[in-house]
Amino acid sequence: MSEKRKVSFLGLGVMGGAIARHIGNAGHELTIYNRSPIRAEKWQEANPGLAARVAESPAEAARGADVVITCVGNDDDLADVVLGPQGVFSTLGKGGVFIDHTTVSARIARQIAVEARDLQIHCIDAPMTGSQIGAENGTLTLMCGGRADAIEAGSPVMSAYSSRIVHVGKAGAGQTTKMANQICIAGIVASLAEAVRFAQSSHLDMEKVFEAISGGAAQSWQMDNRWMTMAADEFDFGFAIDWMRKDLGLAMDEGRGIGVSLPVAALVDQFYAELQAMGGGREDTSALIRRLPRRGAK
Repeated sequence: MSEKRKVSFLGLGVMGGAIARHIGNAGHELTIYNRSPIRAEKWQEANPGLAARVAESPAEAARGADVVITCVGNDDDLADVVLGPQGVFSTLGKGGVFIDHTTVSARIARQIAVEARDLQIHCIDAPMTGSQIGAENGTLTLMCGGRADAIEAGSPVMSAYSSRIVHVGKAGAGQTTKMANQICIAGIVASLAEAVRFAQSSHLDMEKVFEAISGGAAQSWQMDNRWMTMAADEFDFGFAIDWMRKDLGLAMDEGRGIGVSLPVAALVDQFYAELQAMGGGREDTSALIRRLPRRGAK
């Protein structure tokens, strides 16, 4: 990409920190901000080759920027960072691009889009999938809601850390697409956990079972990446149960609003609540197998 831009990135968590690194490596003029300043300091220490300016507030980060990207925690965090007195929209200029990668409600995404329209700011709600591995490798898939011209304006920067940018619809559509994604994952992980425990309790060779079934109709990303780790009781991977419960809650709230029942998602959400009660909220979602006792162990 030949055109370099002034890009401000807000929210340096596991996903955001990796994305910011890709943006800096692409040659953009990078400004970073995190509500906890120590995280910004640690990011700089971990990326000594990147000259990133540290802003003291979202407003300072957005002042003079071409593109502002957020990756924070929830609706309230996003509203504060973007719409608050010291928020992004208090200083981001006309024609600027705002991209949000947080998984939040479609309601807040639409509200921000209305505010952006009135300020003549391009706005994209772009939740992502691909997990921590995708962020580290720059191969995320972005589900983008907003106007076509906004997606076009943001794509040169988003391409620095994603392998697929899909314009799924108008403002808020990115978030509802992400909800559909999480509904799928919840059901797949639940059935995968049962299959792994069933195979173990049947004293099968787990590698052979995987070889036999992973090339057919049962195949999935979760099977390819979590079958053997679930069998080995290893759950230190990207996406935590706490975050999955947040996402499923968003999906169920949206479902109630549009009159759609999500019984499988609701059931799996209850399973994850059990794991939180067991102290496993920060474990990867594949820890769902911990609820299922292994029978007939030799």
